[in-house]
Amino acid sequence: MITPVNNQAPVSDAESVVMEVLWQRSPRTSEEVVAELVASSQWQEPTIKTLLNRLLKKGAVRAEKDGRRYRYHAVLRREDWVAGQSRGLLDRLFDGRLAPMVAHLSSQRALSAEDIAELRRLLEEIDDGQ
Repeated sequence: MITPVNNQAPVSDAESVVMEVLWQRSPRTSEEVVAELVASSQWQEPTIKTLLNRLLKKGAVRAEKDGRRYRYHAVLRREDWVAGQSRGLLDRLFDGRLAPMVAHLSSQRALSAEDIAELRRLLEEIDDGQ
């Protein structure tokens, strides 16, 4: 799933990997982003710089000049990206409904005892708030 940024083209899954680096700590130079991603992925420097430039054009990041290099800042907030991803998943697979997704996860034994206890706590909080 891809998430639009300010009515621009959406952020792709590959671009979101670059965003994760900037969400962890901003600002960063392209060299810092490249160093982190080359160490943790199969990507090479040209690919990473291409993704950074795409994100810049989409408005998901901004760059500010610092001497001879640029420092990149995340503009798109991770919370907003996660909300878009979550909504897209629910819409695409479960008609926008959460209960069928939880039922599916339960039937696949994908919910741990901890998950179930946390869901119960969340439902109680929701009930108390209404």
